[in-house]
Parts: sequence; structure tokens; C-alpha cells
Amino acid sequence: MPFYGLAVCCTDHPEVQALVGKITDRRVVTYGFNAQADVRARNLHYKNGVAHFDIYLQAEDIVIEDCSLPMPGDHNVSNALSAVAVARHLGMKAEEIRGALASFGGVNRRFTKVGEVDGVTIIDDYGHHPVEIAAVLKAARQATEGRVIAVHQPHRYSRLHDLFDDFCACFNDADVVGIADVYSAGEDPIEGADRDGLVAGLIRHGHRHARAVQDGDDLARLVREQTSPGDMVVCLGAGTISAWANELPDRLKAMKGAAA
Repeated sequence: MPFYGLAVCCTDHPEVQALVGKITDRRVVTYGFNAQADVRARNLHYKNGVAHFDIYLQAEDIVIEDCSLPMPGDHNVSNALSAVAVARHLGMKAEEIRGALASFGGVNRRFTKVGEVDGVTIIDDYGHHPVEIAAVLKAARQATEGRVIAVHQPHRYSRLHDLFDDFCACFNDADVVGIADVYSAGEDPIEGADRDGLVAGLIRHGHRHARAVQDGDDLARLVREQTSPGDMVVCLGAGTISAWANELPDRLKAMKGAAA
């Protein structure tokens, strides 16, 4: 980082917090939910999938009150705090920051709503690492009072193999988990690190309802069988699962029409 640069660091992360203590010759601004952060979120709560919070700017001893971010998830609020830290450094006023947060349109494939059928909301998300998956499902819990159905397409056999136990433990916020075939990204299969292996691992780790999903039609059948109005389906992965998510509303409507 050049001598005139600025490091914006999340001190909610212990490794980042340790790194901050070693920076002595550059400007540093910290952010997070902890009381030591320079830019801190307070009074955070969620309503109808919208995050509401105040932002305390510790160095200036001022509060930007009544901020809102039109997406759930503590991780999204944390990301917003980093943007606020930079914006304030560049001279943006409090009312400009508040307005920018409220009008934020999101990022494609990051908790993107792709449809709603009979009161069931369908979400497409790029999350394919256990930490990401856990954060997204926690956000889904904050966004709905109904059940959460997670459908995941593992990305790469090597990732599933190396992080297998983490994958088996990251779906706890989902009531139902569907696992699709691994998106190989050109890799050769690894024994045990596949769709059926992950389903078995989830069950061994105590998940009450985990099953394999064969294709988009099978996903539609799972959703039709397991959901009620107010529930949320979250499709997760970096491969072709996005196409399944985007096709799901039409598949569900077609199934409903065929059953009529």
C-alpha cells in the first residue's frame, strides 16, 4: 500500500484485528459490530428482509441514524460499513450516505430474488464456500418467518473434499437441504466427495432432512412437496445451479397447471 493510502479493516475478524495492530506507518480505519470499530453498526434489526441500523462514527463522535439496507444478512451490513468508511474518508455527507444505502440495488447472484410462486420466494446466490453458505442461510432466516429450503451444487470435487466437515455443518439454518451433482470445473471425481457423499455426511452430522436432487424437474418436485406460502428457497453455488434457480418459477407454474 502506498504511503498516502488508507487501509479499511474489519476488526470483527480476529486475524484482521491482529494485522491492524502491526500497521504503524499507514492510515487505518476499522469497521464492524464491535465497540472498538471506528465505523460501527448499532441497533441492528431486520424487518421484511430490510436491515435497519444506526452508524456510529467513533472518531467524529457522531451517529448517522435510521439507516436502511434493502437486503438481509449481517455480512451485507458489514460490507456496507466498509463502504461507509471509504465514503466518509472521501467527504460524503451523512444524508448522502443514508440515501445511497437505502437505494442500493444489490449485486447479481448475491441473494438475488428470481421469482415468487404461491407465496414461496426463490433466491439465487453465488455462495459456494461453507462460510458463505452459512452467512446466506442466516440471512434467509432473517428475511422470512417461514421455512428455508437450501439447494446446493458443490463447486469442484477438491473443495468439497478439503472442506467436507465444514460443508456438513454449514446448512444448520436450512429446514430442508437438497444437494445436486458436483460442478466439476474440469476436475476428476474424488471418492466420497460427491453429491451422495455430502448427503450422507449431512445426515451423519444430524441434519433431519437432506436429499439428493437430480435435475431442475426434481428440484421443482422437492419445492412443491416441501414448501408453503411464506417459505424461501435458496439456490447456492457457482455453477449451473443459477440456471435451475431462474427456471424454477416457470417449472413450478407448469407443475401447478398440469395438476389442475
